[in-house]
Amino acid sequence: MTDQPPAPTPPSGPGEPGPSDPTVPYGSSGAAGDTPSDVRPRVPPVGPPPGWDPAQGGWDPAHGGWDPPTQGWALPPTGGYPPGSGPYGAQPWYPGAPVGWYPPGYGFDPNDPLVTPPGAGLAGWFNRCAGALRRGWRQLVPIMLLTQALPAAVLSVISLGIDPSAEWDVQSGADSAPALPDNFAVDLVGLFVVLIGGSLLVGLVQAVGWAAGSWVITQQASGQPGSLDSALRYGFRRALGLWGWTLLIGVIAGIGFCCCVLPGIYLSFALSMAGPVYLFERRNPIGRSFRMFHDRLGLLLGRVALVALAIIVVSVISAALEGAGTGVFGQDPLASPGTAAGAVAVIAVTAALALPAQLAQLIGLLVTYAEQRAHEAPVNTAGLAAELG
Repeated sequence: MTDQPPAPTPPSGPGEPGPSDPTVPYGSSGAAGDTPSDVRPRVPPVGPPPGWDPAQGGWDPAHGGWDPPTQGWALPPTGGYPPGSGPYGAQPWYPGAPVGWYPPGYGFDPNDPLVTPPGAGLAGWFNRCAGALRRGWRQLVPIMLLTQALPAAVLSVISLGIDPSAEWDVQSGADSAPALPDNFAVDLVGLFVVLIGGSLLVGLVQAVGWAAGSWVITQQASGQPGSLDSALRYGFRRALGLWGWTLLIGVIAGIGFCCCVLPGIYLSFALSMAGPVYLFERRNPIGRSFRMFHDRLGLLLGRVALVALAIIVVSVISAALEGAGTGVFGQDPLASPGTAAGAVAVIAVTAALALPAQLAQLIGLLVTYAEQRAHEAPVNTAGLAAELG
């Protein structure tokens, strides 16, 4: 026995392992004379550690270690980790959703009936347009007939009745010397006044139809009932503001066409989203439409070009049929009851034939607007229906 502390262990020299070095084999002092034959494996523990739970695995003396627990899943995971056994401790394992996808409650739903999610492409846009027509044609067709086809047909009949060209032809045939017909200026001014005034009134009625149709499409896509009377009430409530913005847009596009054809086409495309912006957002329709157009030029240009193509094709066919049909009844079809009835019937039929173009314009622009909104921020049909009011 001695009161002196034990001598400290001398430090290991360079390149020599210390006493606690895990690389030193059992039974080896780490001296230079050790040979590889002295290297022996560590002696495993003689039994399970304290607090051992049999559910955690079994002790296998033959293998000198623990058998892994039986879990019913393998490593690496092929179908996902069980809850609470993720790759990072107790965190759950998520197999991984497609990039850019969000849960339906967040606002991006690949199955949304109205909003085309980013990446769905033209096929997704077509599917949503077809779905909107399939769900709402029973309400949309009467709305378009009452607010689009009927006012256009009435204006065509009035224009045909006050058209002074037949009278001018008679006067020019009677006079041997070329001269302007009598009351030429008065008749021409009267014709322009009637056409411009009638177009303004027709535009107001058409605004009722655009607002009502947008309400029907959005309500039905969100799973809510969209009856005809409710749609028309909504249309009358929003028509005046929509009509005012439509007039301003028409003036801007008209100025562009007066300057040149290309500026007019550009302004028409750039302002195509102004109507839906007013109905849903109620602020700055022209500025928002320009920004949407320039932010996603290719996407919006392609969608609106398809809508414009459908409108042009159907409108040209309808106008040609109307001109050929009314021309059969002479220069003044309304001169007699028989020819007048025939001319009115032709105008009514051709106005109804223009209905597909009006439906394409309504549905195509609305679905395009919803797709533009989806590229800006998460949005779904329920949110759009709440904005529409």
